[in-house]
Parts: sequence; C-alpha cells; structure tokens
Amino acid sequence: MIVRVMGEGQWRLDDGLAGRLAELDAETERAVERGDQEGLRAALDALAEVVRSGEKLPSDHLGRSDEIVPPTDLTLEEARQIIDDGDLIPDLP
Repeated sequence: MIVRVMGEGQWRLDDGLAGRLAELDAETERAVERGDQEGLRAALDALAEVVRSGEKLPSDHLGRSDEIVPPTDLTLEEARQIIDDGDLIPDLP
C-alpha cells in the first residue's frame, strides 16, 4: 500500500502494517475524545514513524495514496473536523 504523510511525502508499506495503522488511528480518535492534545501528537508521531519505516517514494512520484496520515502538528480542533468527516485514516482494510 502507498501511504502519504501530509507535508512529507509518500511511502510504500507492506499491507501487513494495515492493522497497526488502524490501531494508531483508533488511538488518535481516543485522544481527541479525551481532549488530549499531547496524546494526539504522540499517536500521530507513532503513525508517521510506522509509515516512515517503509520505502520512501521519490518526490516526483505522482501515484495515488491508499491512505493519508495527517501532519503530526494537527490540533485537536482540526482533528475533530476530520473525524466528523470520517476516520483520520479513512478506509483501512
């Protein structure tokens, strides 16, 4: 799968990491529900680290991302707006 970290680029990840990404996505939502900015940042940092463990794609790669991870400096308010539209990381298998 191809995953983008907003503002950083795209990485190719093994499909086996989808479960871990889903766990971290749920952790971000729990942090937002608690109003926990530090917890949100920690979960987003962990998400980004998992993504960065994959193969970085060239910056000129124009392929579609299967998933998109928000920037790690996302605020609680921004996260709430995204969650109202669906998951922070939509459509994980």
